[in-house]
Amino acid sequence: MKLYYSPGACSLGIHVILEEIGRPFEAVRSPIKEGALQTPEFQALNPKGKVPTLVRDDGSVLTQFTAIAFWLGAANPGAGLLPADPEGQARALEIVDFATGSIHMQGFSRLFNQARFAPSEADHPKVKEQGAALAAKGFADVDRMWKGGDWALPSGYSVADAALFFVEFWAVKRMGMSLPPRLQAHFERMLARPAVQRALATEGLA
Repeated sequence: MKLYYSPGACSLGIHVILEEIGRPFEAVRSPIKEGALQTPEFQALNPKGKVPTLVRDDGSVLTQFTAIAFWLGAANPGAGLLPADPEGQARALEIVDFATGSIHMQGFSRLFNQARFAPSEADHPKVKEQGAALAAKGFADVDRMWKGGDWALPSGYSVADAALFFVEFWAVKRMGMSLPPRLQAHFERMLARPAVQRALATEGLA
C-alpha cells in the first residue's frame, strides 16, 4: 500500500492507523504548500487533489478519511481498530465523521484559510474568531458525549482515536489551544503510543 500524505495534515490520522495495523506500506510525502496535490501525477490518482489518498495492493485508489479509516479497520480485523458489531462501527464512524466534517472542516478550515470563507481581508479576523469558537465547541461536544474510558469508545482503542488525534494535534501543537481535560489526557495517551511516535517521526513532526 501507499499512503499519500502532507506533513501534519489530516492524513496524519490515517498514517497513525497504518502504523497501528503493522502491514507494510509506503508513506509518500506530498506537501500541500508545495503544490504536490496539483501535479498531473497526483491528479491522475485523485482528481479531488486531497490527502489522505491510499493506493491499495491491487492498485485501486481509495480517498476520503472516513472511507479509508473504515476500510483499513474492516480489512484488518486482527488489529482491533474497528468494532465487530454494527452499533460499535456506527459509533466509531460517528466520531470520525464529527472530527473530520465538523471540527476540521468547520473549525480549523477557518483558522487555516480565511480567504476560503471571506474574500475581504478585513473580514479575516472574524473568520478566525469563528473558527476558534467552532473548534472549541466541537471539542467540548466530544468531551460531553464521551462514552469511553481511556479511549473514545467503551470497547477500546479504535480508528476514532486516530481521527480525534489529528485535530487534537492541530489544537495543541499548531494553534496553542487548550483542550478539555478528558481530551488533553487522551492526546497525551496518543502521543505515548509507539505507532503515533513513528508516524510523527516520519512526517518530521516529532
